[in-house]
Amino acid sequence: MNLKSSNVVNIANLRSSLKEHKTQELCLPLDLPEEDLHLLGSIVKKHYLLQPGEHLYNIGDPGKAIYAVRSGTIKTYIPTDQGDEQVLGFYLPRELLGFEALGHDQFNSAAMAVETSDVCELPFESLEKLYDQVKGLREQIDRLIGREFYNDHTMLLLLGKRHGEERLASFLLSISRRLQHRGFSPKEFNLTMSRRDIGNYLGLAEETVSRLFTRFQEDGIVRVERKHLTIHDMDKLQDLVEH
Repeated sequence: MNLKSSNVVNIANLRSSLKEHKTQELCLPLDLPEEDLHLLGSIVKKHYLLQPGEHLYNIGDPGKAIYAVRSGTIKTYIPTDQGDEQVLGFYLPRELLGFEALGHDQFNSAAMAVETSDVCELPFESLEKLYDQVKGLREQIDRLIGREFYNDHTMLLLLGKRHGEERLASFLLSISRRLQHRGFSPKEFNLTMSRRDIGNYLGLAEETVSRLFTRFQEDGIVRVERKHLTIHDMDKLQDLVEH
């Protein structure tokens, strides 16, 4: 990619501001040297502290950035003709969202905070300017986009499964693995989304989700205390999915 010199990010200026941008504060899910992560941090122009129910973006909003979740949980959804929602996904700390706007002028879904959430904005234009200067950045962004497509495909397969317990077990394993990949505990975490949203996402009634959680708890697979979930038997959870 050839860029005019006036559009190239001034690496010297960025490096001079490293102390102002802590890698752990941005929490980008990229396997890059710390110095390059600092450079990425320096292109962040906006932070959003969202309260539960507050939107990061809506359908039709201009798509000019992707977003990094520093803390909290964001759900994406589209409204239905019946005035309800169809939940498309949940984004956890150290995950990126907003890839759908790449190559488009606007978002085709809405993103809302499930809990109090801190989100950073990474403008597409600034990312483009860094691609030639941060080795491997484009490849990693492409890989994250590919992972989004993979997750969407996996979700379609999951919804085709017959049993609700298989769907819920797959969902819990997905959350567990994603958290582990980001450096969090895979066995003990807060499941911040509501039973209704989980059911919506999995194609199950809210009552079915609650009943399945009770069954998993009675079988010693998990322990649920309000929103706090502990996985006691990962093998049993995996057996449910494989079965």
